[in-house]
Amino acid sequence: MKGIKILSTGHYAPSKVVSNDDLAKVVDTSDEWIKSRTGIANRHISVDQNTSELAYLAAKDAIEKGKIDTAKIKYILVATFTPDDYTPSTACIVQKKLGLNDQEIMAFDINAACSGFVYSLNIIKGMLQKDEYAIIIGSEVISKLIDWQDRGTCILFGDGAGAAVVEGSDEHLFYSYNNSTGNEEALYCKGRTFNNISEGYLYMDGREVFKFAVDAINKSIQNLLSQSGLTLDEIDYVVCHQANYRIISHVYKKLKADPGKFFMNLQEYGNTSAASIPMALSEMNEQGLLKENQKIICVGFGSGLTWGATLFEW
Repeated sequence: MKGIKILSTGHYAPSKVVSNDDLAKVVDTSDEWIKSRTGIANRHISVDQNTSELAYLAAKDAIEKGKIDTAKIKYILVATFTPDDYTPSTACIVQKKLGLNDQEIMAFDINAACSGFVYSLNIIKGMLQKDEYAIIIGSEVISKLIDWQDRGTCILFGDGAGAAVVEGSDEHLFYSYNNSTGNEEALYCKGRTFNNISEGYLYMDGREVFKFAVDAINKSIQNLLSQSGLTLDEIDYVVCHQANYRIISHVYKKLKADPGKFFMNLQEYGNTSAASIPMALSEMNEQGLLKENQKIICVGFGSGLTWGATLFEW
């Protein structure tokens, strides 16, 4: 099969909203300082729902909106770096929550951080057979790994989940580009080791990540345009990982592109890592922005360092 078709989308964000003014009460910051540097105004924070619950609610939303025949679901893939547990996978927990334990399903997680959703699209594209469906979910509860006294990270991240139900298609074009380079210094969250049973907080070198991100987005877009023979003018939307307004605006200015092509909802959700792109697609779908045969580029970039992109038809 040549490509994939997205049948439906869904998303979920916890009800608790933490504004910039709320953060200014606990760290040395302000609404103006955060907005001017990131574009973020709010972020949703989970109180008692873990990653699998957010993933389940986003998947349920997508299934209900698309009136999906769940008997055709053969794969559940969850992209996350904040799983409930080391094992079982978040995807297996979602399978149970969806009531799909009595059918043959391959359920597994991947961790490519903020690139997780675009990696997942490429993985699933290579696995789907005719008349098979897959649920791809990006889900994160990053707040459980945040040091709320660290102004460099606590202002940026939020919790949420986005999902897409996809099927293989011979009629829909699909191009992908995925890459990585080992880097344990710019962006990381340390886990358990043999001599250290404590888990650390998320750390980010903002300047290094900014330089990496703008280069990764540009390279990813150019790679897909080269593969497809299309121009940026022929692309209807570019959906970047929702990390920072300055990163995205830097890219569209460098490309001399129409800012309207670059959808952003980071102002409401902040950086939700693997959840950000599917959440954005779901909101765009709800708003009626996505039309049949439109050409969409999704670009992810994050810890690893990982980056990549997909170009597909709606």
